[in-house]
Amino acid sequence: MISILKKILVFGLLGFILLIAGFDIWGYLTLGKITPQADAYIDDNANRVVMVMGATGSVGDGLLKAAIEAPEVDKVHVVTRRTSPRIEEGVAEGKVTMHMHEDFTDYAALGDVLQEVDTVLWGLGATSIGMDDDTYTLIHVDFPVAFVKEWLSQRSAGPMSFHSVTGMGTDPEGDQHWAREKGRAEIEVAEMADGNGLRTFGYRSAFVRPTSEKSNAGIYLAEYLLRPGHLVITGKQLGESMLEISARTKELPNYTLLDNADSIAYAKAYEARMRSSD
Repeated sequence: MISILKKILVFGLLGFILLIAGFDIWGYLTLGKITPQADAYIDDNANRVVMVMGATGSVGDGLLKAAIEAPEVDKVHVVTRRTSPRIEEGVAEGKVTMHMHEDFTDYAALGDVLQEVDTVLWGLGATSIGMDDDTYTLIHVDFPVAFVKEWLSQRSAGPMSFHSVTGMGTDPEGDQHWAREKGRAEIEVAEMADGNGLRTFGYRSAFVRPTSEKSNAGIYLAEYLLRPGHLVITGKQLGESMLEISARTKELPNYTLLDNADSIAYAKAYEARMRSSD
């Protein structure tokens, strides 16, 4: 009996290793279609005022950390239903302004704030597991579309950029409801941006590793296993890639979709730019 259990464990472990290796090989061979331009034009004013949505979540917390630590960002607005240690720390330091907000289909009360926002890092979202289709559509389509509509009613002169984390597998023609709806949201906000100063970007990321405050040994193990295939990025790096793309105002057009390797490349470009400015 013990020998049978050992064989099952061995085969299970081998199967797991082969599965991870397969994902990594696939990611290494297929991801990364966009290369950051060398010596790109950088607009130093493109990220002066940043707004972060979903800042209390595991992804949004990393986006917020990137915005707070970015020297080019003067002010960070956080729109949220509840606070977090990082939000409170940013408020105490004077860089973050927190706006308690309940109805994410109506942003009229934030009109004056939206007039000064240059860059939006949208990490607001929820898993589709156990959620009905209507609620999922409300969160992932209605919320961002209502936001962009209100933002453009307050400001339309660029540079403006809207960065949304939609996730790997997003596909407006996909079989799954969640994939179609996230793809529809990408298209709708991009259509709204046509003809004005706003550029929209969809980040079809794989595993976004939370900040160290929200990570554990299991998460770090997953990061280690998936890194060879460009299938993992930290939330802070994802935020840095967004800030880098915003600053490169002449590089990527509206409705650019980035995979995980693309985001990693722009995060590295951001880090290199920060080092060169020290």
